[in-house]
Amino acid sequence: MKHEHIEGLIAAAFTPFHGDGSLNLELIPALTDKLVKDGLKGIFVCGSNGEGPNMTTEERMLVAEAFVKAARKRLLIIVHVGHSSIAESRKLAAHAASIGADAFSSVAAFYFKPTSVQVLADCMADIASAAPTLPFYYYHIPTLTGVGMDMMEFLEIAGSRIPNLAGIKYTSSTIHEYQSCFNYQNGRFDVLFGFDELLLPALAVGARGAIGSTYTFAAPLYLQTKAYFEKGDIKAAQQQHLFMVEVIRIFAKYPPIPAQKAIMKMLGWDLGPCRLPLTTFTPAQYDKLYQELEAISFFQKVQPS
Repeated sequence: MKHEHIEGLIAAAFTPFHGDGSLNLELIPALTDKLVKDGLKGIFVCGSNGEGPNMTTEERMLVAEAFVKAARKRLLIIVHVGHSSIAESRKLAAHAASIGADAFSSVAAFYFKPTSVQVLADCMADIASAAPTLPFYYYHIPTLTGVGMDMMEFLEIAGSRIPNLAGIKYTSSTIHEYQSCFNYQNGRFDVLFGFDELLLPALAVGARGAIGSTYTFAAPLYLQTKAYFEKGDIKAAQQQHLFMVEVIRIFAKYPPIPAQKAIMKMLGWDLGPCRLPLTTFTPAQYDKLYQELEAISFFQKVQPS
């Protein structure tokens, strides 16, 4: 099965919650409109930043349905279906296909972990077969799953095992392996880069598509970096990219997902608290982060008047 390579930026969207932790689906249409306006290519739903692992299967289905409905085919919707239970992942995958999602993705099981690349490929084949007509991306994020397999070996094995394998959502800083995967079999697979603070180096080794959490609130700045790079203005690309590296260095001193939800609130998007075991910012943390971002003129750059 041949799949088109995605070009552009995809936002790893945050799931909106009410103050009591229940889903706030009413915010999803407006949030989707914002991401369309920001020039994004797609939305990655119920991933790490979307707190997919913190939601029930039924809740994840509701969130996926809301984003697909709100998108109205204006941008791509990739639904993350990863779960510690492969049976639940298959259920989520079949559901993603039934509601008209454009692609789906899964992390490795993160409690009982696959012990070899072969077992990882077996697991992904089982999940991918639940939605055989939909492009499937393995979600490689070893810092969260603890599964740090060789991705070249994975492509070698899974490429012949999974007919609908489109590629990998590659969320790791190992750009040398990313480049090898991207060029494997003359670029057969779509390897979407997922490490926001390394977007410019990824572009330099050939990246065309990327998925990131900070694209939810700073997509225009990254798109400008990409535009500078593509027209050969490397110095301007470096300066623009360095600014976002500084932003990430500031909020990464805090728990990153709660910090980014706090930034969304600072920009006028109150997406509610995070669910335990993630924490929610205290007023003191919120004020300190705001002051640190204000000191580098973040708000003026991301929301120019």
